[in-house]
Amino acid sequence: MSSFWQKTSVAESSVVWLEALMADWQLIADLAFADLVMWVPTKEGFIAAGHARPSSAATRFYRDITGNFPQRNWEVQIEIAWKERAISTSAGSRDYDNPDQLTAIPVMSPAKEIIAVITRHTSNRAGFYSNKLEKAYLSCANDLLNMVSTGDFPNKDAGTGPRRGAPRANDGLIRVDSDGRVTFASPNALSAFNRAGIQGELEGEILAELAVKGNDSLLQVDEGLPMVLSAKDSWRSDLSTLTSTISIRSIPLMKDGSRIGGLILVRDVTQLRDRERELMTKDVTIREIHHRVKNNLQTVSSLLKIQARKSESEEVKNSLQQALRRVNAIGLVHEALSEVSQQDVEFDDVFQQILRLVGELYASYHATVETNIEGKFGVLPSERATPLAIALTEIVSNAVEHGLKDRSGVVTVTVNRDSKRLDIEVTDDGHGMPEGKEGSGLGTQIIRSLVEGELRGSIAWTAPIRGGTRVKLSIPC
Repeated sequence: MSSFWQKTSVAESSVVWLEALMADWQLIADLAFADLVMWVPTKEGFIAAGHARPSSAATRFYRDITGNFPQRNWEVQIEIAWKERAISTSAGSRDYDNPDQLTAIPVMSPAKEIIAVITRHTSNRAGFYSNKLEKAYLSCANDLLNMVSTGDFPNKDAGTGPRRGAPRANDGLIRVDSDGRVTFASPNALSAFNRAGIQGELEGEILAELAVKGNDSLLQVDEGLPMVLSAKDSWRSDLSTLTSTISIRSIPLMKDGSRIGGLILVRDVTQLRDRERELMTKDVTIREIHHRVKNNLQTVSSLLKIQARKSESEEVKNSLQQALRRVNAIGLVHEALSEVSQQDVEFDDVFQQILRLVGELYASYHATVETNIEGKFGVLPSERATPLAIALTEIVSNAVEHGLKDRSGVVTVTVNRDSKRLDIEVTDDGHGMPEGKEGSGLGTQIIRSLVEGELRGSIAWTAPIRGGTRVKLSIPC
């Protein structure tokens, strides 16, 4: 539980409910043409836990109210709603739809315990709610706020469909009765269904029958789609035709424990879904490329291994074995990329594979080497993972080949990472560098080139007093 909630008198189980409500109350703010503020109890009084502004009307507040205490006239209505556990309207007209008023709505948990109060702040523009669409919006907002006051919204059993492209009130709104018959359809909702091949008026029709049974252009019908189009359950689905895709969300409306109908939010997401399919195709293609590169590198690795075995020169054999390790290190990154949809690598898994590669080197020197890893590399982009994998392969190999040659020992890898830098330290307890000088061979040149060039980092070799070699890398994240 966050530090804010710890300052309040709200139980942890109730915090989950309030956070679920605030994740979904933008819909109510849009339908009500009103700012909504969530007030929760503390020892000092009520404090604002959240603030939702309407996208369908001008906001009443240009500064976020979250964290503030209520004005005195607000506090009166909040306390009435809290004590009476009922909706409280400010002095003056008691008409719930009157635009010039403050309304306080108690927030009930599923256990029917009052846990907070929402204040609804509307504009002062007289006659603002005059046409059919605005009146329908207000009616839906009132029903949802009544459900909030009885613990029936949000629906605790609501489905967790895809949030991307989720419809909003202004995208398209349909209201159905308890039989699934349309009683209101906004112009945007009507246009969305017309583009999907469902022509004519929707009002008076049973939407599920009209959209599913009467539409020959449907591609694949989700088995839950009729339930969504009848608003019998709180769920999300897509209606896909040959020409368009509509994202649909249903919200049952409850009163006195019985379903009185429901809201159906719709949004034309044809272009969005097309882009998603294109991205999926590109992801699959990229993963296949990484898979083929990995296979080609394995072929190169096999050829190097065969050539090393046939060579009679120890110098050539060692050079080929070093090249083999470098190729295999690159292959490990491509193997990791071929298994994920994004171009990021869980480098801790790759480094474990690198240690297994170097393990073959341990055996060739008949040495027993213990490897300790402290800290986590985390996720790295592919363009940084490949040079780092090669550099670490060289560093650990050098520690075994030169530092621990003909003897057993310990190689310790310490990783420290924050939001800006990745610091890596590789230490062995071997022979140490001759006279404390770093190497000048090809491996050292490769390491320095990769770290300072491609990774834009720094590297330093030192000889600890107790012996051995320490290599420090510092790389910007």
